[in-house]
Amino acid sequence: MKIKALIVDDEPHAIEVIAKYLENFPEVDVVETCKDGISAFHCLQRKGIDLMFLDVKMPGINGVELLKSLKNPPKVIFTTAFTEYAVEGFELDAVDYLVKPISFNRFLKAMDKVLTSMGAKKQAAFFPEGSYHNDVNKFLYLKVDRKTVKVNVKDIYWIESIRDYVKVVLLDKVLISKQKISILEELLPEDQFCRIHKSFIVATNKVESYYAHAVEVLGKELPIGRNYKQQALKCLQLV
Repeated sequence: MKIKALIVDDEPHAIEVIAKYLENFPEVDVVETCKDGISAFHCLQRKGIDLMFLDVKMPGINGVELLKSLKNPPKVIFTTAFTEYAVEGFELDAVDYLVKPISFNRFLKAMDKVLTSMGAKKQAAFFPEGSYHNDVNKFLYLKVDRKTVKVNVKDIYWIESIRDYVKVVLLDKVLISKQKISILEELLPEDQFCRIHKSFIVATNKVESYYAHAVEVLGKELPIGRNYKQQALKCLQLV
């Protein structure tokens, strides 16, 4: 069953960021976005919203006032550039309080709380059992064509960015998904993957050989970008 989400924020970019992050969670459906509290109030009366991403400071009624006005509020994650409302937010039983700019890792932690509380964690787009960076059994869900495909992180050889898409290379197949490589970079464990180029992330334990300007994986040379050289060589020398 889909979790119906509402994003409330007076900044279009903030709405865009949250909506983009939520594309990684196939069980969540963004049914509407609102730019002020009054519009959000009316939306909540019309639609069965399960989860609301709520900005605190907005024109007219603010996020805290909106939440206080609701008899049966949905799960709420506050999003704001201001920290002074955090205590009041948690007193209103908000699931979490995200301070802008919101990183994807921090967003993941908030979604982990939501999905756990709503019994949907098993369907999460990405979830770790335990630490975010130490569990070898992590996996991703990638949207491929019209399907959502589960990919074990340990099976990935490299990821290549192709405009708005990524190519995820496994031993026996290649998956193409509409996704930004920067988001996958945040999801992948730092001790197992390395960004070597603006267009490439490699699994460090899959690298067969390397030199100053390239690495070899599955017999294919992948370039090391000038801006990533120091980081890449440091990662590879630790393998």
